[in-house]
Amino acid sequence: MSSDSEKTVTSETLLNSGKAWNGQGIENYPTGKPEITLMKMTIPAHSELPWHTHPIPNTAFVVSGSLTVEDKFTGETKTFSAGEAFNESIDIAHRGYTTNEPTDLIIFYAGAEGMELSIPLPGEESEY
Repeated sequence: MSSDSEKTVTSETLLNSGKAWNGQGIENYPTGKPEITLMKMTIPAHSELPWHTHPIPNTAFVVSGSLTVEDKFTGETKTFSAGEAFNESIDIAHRGYTTNEPTDLIIFYAGAEGMELSIPLPGEESEY
């Protein structure tokens, strides 16, 4: 027999913002046939992603571990830990890196058919 509390639906807003982690406003969405992508990314401990940009809005949720995001040109950094969500910047070069533990992310991309999710800077490898 289950109790009433086991039947209660709950919800929690994890992020509600029109700005990226660095304060950049999310100005507009891409045109074209909408295409939503939801990705799980696992980054090993003591790893860094290549420098890259995103041409479309995207939001990451840290499932486990922590991720530090770094802006290539300003040097600004911000660390996000398990249970936190953040909007990534658009068309601004950045990367993420981990420290002592691996990190699992769920990333939601709001794009359009045929658009890249991530664009590496010249000389950098693809993010995924």
